[in-house]
Parts: sequence; structure tokens; C-alpha cells
Amino acid sequence: MSSEPVVPLRRPTLLVFCDSLSYYGPTGGLPSDDPRIWPNIVAEQLDWDVELIGRIGWTCRDVWWAAIQDPRSWAALPRAGAVVFATCGMDSLPSPLPTALREMIRYVRPPLLRRWVRDGYGWVQPRFSPVARPALPPKLSVEYLEQTRAAIDFNRPGIPFVACIPSVHVAETYGNSHRWRDGTVAAITGWAAEHDVPVVDLKAAVGDEVMSGRGNPDGIHWNFEAHRNVADLMMKALADAGVPAAGAN
Repeated sequence: MSSEPVVPLRRPTLLVFCDSLSYYGPTGGLPSDDPRIWPNIVAEQLDWDVELIGRIGWTCRDVWWAAIQDPRSWAALPRAGAVVFATCGMDSLPSPLPTALREMIRYVRPPLLRRWVRDGYGWVQPRFSPVARPALPPKLSVEYLEQTRAAIDFNRPGIPFVACIPSVHVAETYGNSHRWRDGTVAAITGWAAEHDVPVVDLKAAVGDEVMSGRGNPDGIHWNFEAHRNVADLMMKALADAGVPAAGAN
């Protein structure tokens, strides 16, 4: 009888790059292992693990940086069964200031000045959003998605990918403006078709919940019914990408 230890097989991992929509619920942010958010609902149905890599306000550009700089993504990739790009919502939202300047507010010193600048931007954003440019132009969104897809595919040839197109919102903090959504949808849909990447339409999944006011009171994030709807569409997209159902050979 062999004396070598038995090494248990590790389950595949669903590698999700995301913004806050994927881990916020009706009252705020949640831990990445909360069973009510869509990545964990999907992973449970697949009998997989999840590696959730994201932050509030992330765009497709942040996904690229995470893929090449975050050691969690390096560790997850060898055992990943599929990769989901669950960003683009922030890309399509209006940003009265260039993203780099807006994100630098957190570094303003002293704290009193930082609070003054943050409050000032909070006053400006809803008033100028209806005429502001998007946080990330559609062309750049797909350029960063393709850079990330190509880099991951180079290291894991043939790994399944799924992408998303933006949700909708009724957020007064953005002046109820989402005038750049259509451009982002068109760009990502075209890129996905070119590379055979299935797409989840987040608007189709969550639109009724958000527009009716049943989501998070901020008008952007979702309730748990919306998360379940996203999980349903995500399972269909993963199947289209070639991911077998749990228990399938």
C-alpha cells in the first residue's frame, strides 16, 4: 500500500472581477462570502469556489490593473474554471471630474480640507452629471477588457469568459443621468461578439427592481431579488461559454 499522502482535489474557482454592484445589497456592502450575492449563488449552483476581486467605483481599467498587480488573481487563475468581467457600470456613469482627479480627493490633506473638497464635489456631481463625460469612454473600456482577456487567455488558453453590460440607476447623486450607457453597451457587445464572449445584460436582470425603487435606497445598488436574477442570467451565459453544469462529466 502506498504511503504517499492523498491530496484532495480542489474545486474550480469562479474568478470574478467586479465593482460594488456585485457585493452590495439593499442596505450596503457585504462580505465576499455572503450567500445572497450573485457570485456565491452561481458558485453554489456550480459547486465551485469564488474569488471576488473588486472595489467600489471600479472600471474596466481597474480590472486590468487587478489582473496584472493583485496576487489574489495570480493565485486564483491556475484553478479558475471561468472568468467574469462584472464591471462597466461605473465606466458608463457621468463624471464631472476626470477619474484621476476625482480619485485623488481621498489623498487631500489636511483632513479638514479633504472634507471641504469632498463636500464640494458632492454638490457639483448631481448638478453637472447630465452634461458630464463618462468615467471611462467606451473605446477605452473595451481596450482594457481585451488587454485583460488576452493576457489571461495567454496563460490559460481556452478558459471561458463572461462579460456584462451596464445596469441602470435612479440615483440623484448622478442627476439621474445615464446618457452614456448606450455607447458602453454597443462597444462591449461588439467586442464580445468578436471574441465569442457571452454577455449578461444587467439591465434585463435588475431593471424592474431598481427602477421601481425596490433596490438599495441609493438608486444604484440592488436588492437580493436582483442578485438572484443576475445569477440566473450568469448561469446561462456560463453554459454558453462552455461551463458544464454541476455534476456533469
